[in-house]
Amino acid sequence: MNPTTVVYVHGIWVPGGELAFVKHRLQSQYELSGVLFSYPSVGGTLDDNADRLAHFIGERVSGRTHVIGHSLGGVLSLRMLARNPDTPVARVVCLGSPLRGSRAAAALNRHQWGKAILGKTITAGVIQEAANEWATSVTANHEVGVIAGTTQLGLGRIMTAFEGENDGTVAVSETRLAGIKDHITLPVSHTGLVLSRNVADQAAAFLIRGEFLRDS
Repeated sequence: MNPTTVVYVHGIWVPGGELAFVKHRLQSQYELSGVLFSYPSVGGTLDDNADRLAHFIGERVSGRTHVIGHSLGGVLSLRMLARNPDTPVARVVCLGSPLRGSRAAAALNRHQWGKAILGKTITAGVIQEAANEWATSVTANHEVGVIAGTTQLGLGRIMTAFEGENDGTVAVSETRLAGIKDHITLPVSHTGLVLSRNVADQAAAFLIRGEFLRDS
């Protein structure tokens, strides 16, 4: 019997290792082996990167597969399943992913220098047409869980004024995609989502049982 494998998809502006802590904890504490996927988050297009992820899973992973994506990585994971619905992925966990657009990214995109540093993937998948516009088929056929942070510490607060709870980069309301299986908020920042033991444990719970842990 093939083991369960978790594919980890990073966010924007990082080389691919930002989810190493989550990967290590899920492997050491829950026996969920994992692989890190890297993609050109600025230079590559949304659909090219989505197809690249589907190809990576097809070539590198066998057996039961789950995906954890941080921020833009969560958007990309859903886009991959929208374009490649036969990719053998059971569950997806999005960590602080702007699935209903991003005020911070939209504000940055109003500047020419901002457009350059944001790049093509986030522009297409978050600013121009967010996941709530195209991910209905994904949430209908896959179990998607979202973890959002509520510690307001991040560069997004420099670019825009948030309404309601946020992690300093993404508002909680921007993570609430219709049709997802479960949603939970935790007291961590946007960066803290990939450094928190609690977040990792909640992600593991969703991958294993299809729902997050809550106090009885």
